[in-house]
Amino acid sequence: MYEEFFGLREAPFSLTPNTHFFMQSCSHAQALEMLLVGLRTGEGFLKVTGEVGTGKTLICRMLLNSIEDEYVTAYIPNPSCSPETLYCLLADELAGHSEKTLETHMTHHIDAYFNDSMTNEMQMRALQQIQEKLLALAAQNQPVALIIDEAQAMSHETIEALRLISNLETESKKLLQIVLFGQPELDDRLAQDSLRQLAQRISFHHRLTPLSDDAVVDYVSHRINQAGGDGVELFSKSALRLCANASMGVPRLINMLCHKAMILAYGQGLKTIEKDQMLAAVKDTPICKQPKFSVKRKPISRRWVALLLVLPIGGVWFMQSSGLLL
Repeated sequence: MYEEFFGLREAPFSLTPNTHFFMQSCSHAQALEMLLVGLRTGEGFLKVTGEVGTGKTLICRMLLNSIEDEYVTAYIPNPSCSPETLYCLLADELAGHSEKTLETHMTHHIDAYFNDSMTNEMQMRALQQIQEKLLALAAQNQPVALIIDEAQAMSHETIEALRLISNLETESKKLLQIVLFGQPELDDRLAQDSLRQLAQRISFHHRLTPLSDDAVVDYVSHRINQAGGDGVELFSKSALRLCANASMGVPRLINMLCHKAMILAYGQGLKTIEKDQMLAAVKDTPICKQPKFSVKRKPISRRWVALLLVLPIGGVWFMQSSGLLL
């Protein structure tokens, strides 16, 4: 819409997670480094949590891209399912790395699930198929990572099924490493006494934090540069300060506000986004922190101050001279 007007190749503030725009902020860089080190040292469970919009899915995609040449990966973006479905989804993901015969068997289980006819026996066979494939991959020195996004959506039963899958191992190493991405509710779930066995297996954990005010400025500049506006300062300092405050440092909200402000500036024919355009964007986004405006009162002049001090004295003198005040 406005890319050509601002001299950009693409829109810099899309809400779709795009690894092209990933910025190595302190918290995000630490999370990715923790995951890579944890996987390469053979840890069983790893976990990253953060509030909505803080960039979990983007880090998840960065991780998948970083390990695609080293690991066989199974990615489940929506684990809000039964334990049977979890087994089938994992089996289906591994089927992509299997021989045709094994893939046919696994696909049979998937079809059975969607036909609501999966029995306990078929579930155990699916789990056995998973173990056989994991053993085959381990014999080829191919590590396997199961990566689950939105993990807070898993039911208690599905989390327990995940723990059982994590038991698959040889005498020397785990057959499957598991990475969980989720909102803070995931920490609350795992804090329950009934899930302590899985919680104790999580070797490393990182909690994503919002961007600082300075990091917000760097974030906006980075995305503009990545979109083709090398060195261009499209936002005024006052607009960026307002954006940092209203977004509370949440990347998704920053993107939302900057996108709206750019649309407004484009409509007004302005090459620089000022505080007024950002303020309009903030008011149009109720989930952001709204600025509080205080009524500015005109300062009282010295003449009025003097008059207010003299009036009481003059009143007393008048009453005395008139005999009204004895």
